[in-house]
Amino acid sequence: MEIRYPAKIGQDDEGYYLVRFVDMEDTFTYGNTMKKSLFNAAEVLTGMLETKLKHDLEIAEPTPGLSDVHYIFPDAKTQAALLIRKARGKRSLADLARSLDTSWPAAQRRLF
Repeated sequence: MEIRYPAKIGQDDEGYYLVRFVDMEDTFTYGNTMKKSLFNAAEVLTGMLETKLKHDLEIAEPTPGLSDVHYIFPDAKTQAALLIRKARGKRSLADLARSLDTSWPAAQRRLF
């Protein structure tokens, strides 16, 4: 399963590429080239998702199938933590650890 978030990218009057995530209004960045803006987008997305995971905040599901957007991936560690959180659902951390065949501390580290 891929976790990727749609972002709209536009250019301002000074030539900077502005990146705004469709599903997370509090997550945005820019770059002086398209390549740099896409790199920055992956970095800021990863950082915001990590913060939300650490503080157990709600994380919006990415909207699939949009046109005129770039889909941005967070880093692999963050994707794994999101997938584990989703799989966990309402189960306790101890139940999750048992289902992963690991210890409670190891399961906790995987969730940040």
